[in-house]
Amino acid sequence: MNPAAIAVQEVSFAYEEAAVLEGISFRVEEGDYFVIIGPNGSGKTTLLKLLCGLLKPRAGTIRLFGAPLSRRRRKALARLAALVPQAASAEAPFRVEEFVLLGRAPHQGLLGLETPEDLAIAREAMAFTGTAHLASRRLDRLSGGERQRVLIARAVCQRPRILLLDEPTAYLDLAHQAQIMDLMEALRAERGVTVVLVSHDVNLAAMYASRMLLLAAGRILAAGPPGEVIAKGPLEAAYGCPLAVETTPGGVPRVSLVPNGRRPARRPPPGVREVRP
Repeated sequence: MNPAAIAVQEVSFAYEEAAVLEGISFRVEEGDYFVIIGPNGSGKTTLLKLLCGLLKPRAGTIRLFGAPLSRRRRKALARLAALVPQAASAEAPFRVEEFVLLGRAPHQGLLGLETPEDLAIAREAMAFTGTAHLASRRLDRLSGGERQRVLIARAVCQRPRILLLDEPTAYLDLAHQAQIMDLMEALRAERGVTVVLVSHDVNLAAMYASRMLLLAAGRILAAGPPGEVIAKGPLEAAYGCPLAVETTPGGVPRVSLVPNGRRPARRPPPGVREVRP
């Protein structure tokens, strides 16, 4: 059996004395569209940082394609896995093409000089992400959706085998959310990139994921296909509120909130008498 793209075994992590992840284990197969969900503070972003080597686990091991992550040099790791954070600083003094070219740094020599091949790869990445027309624009002149696609273009420019994304659809409207998620599917299907994505939008995640992971309080509550993870029991345990789970005609699970009957009674505005039947 081929080694997993990512294999996490009994990994724990803490910031000083505050435990964030406790003994988690899971696999991401090569070519997966793997989505991590869970409430705020469950450890999702910390997990992404561990997977790309920005943080080191307190205990346990992480392997990428069979080799321990801890034994990989920084440049070699950057050629293998790319991280797309939630947002780029709008104050960054870069034009789009310059920013995307930063993705070639792991492939360059000590002087960091760009080659014609680097420029060609950057332009290909911009074309693939629909940002070529923005090449000469400054980052601080872009909309949120445009800036997010430019972040992805920089990661694509690294030519990674694994792409890690932290809330790439946050603060975007429905059309831009779909564009980003479709773009990840194209990377997976057309280029064989393994996609690992953190999302707060459970329903959007279920529409695209091949496999999912549900985190809560630093532990795994469910893992597997969307139909197994998007289930009433584990979701209510994770989010602490009543939920309803249905299946769409296309076979995709969908979650909705259930009113719990404990909302405060509605009061009439000052000076207005309430009329009861």
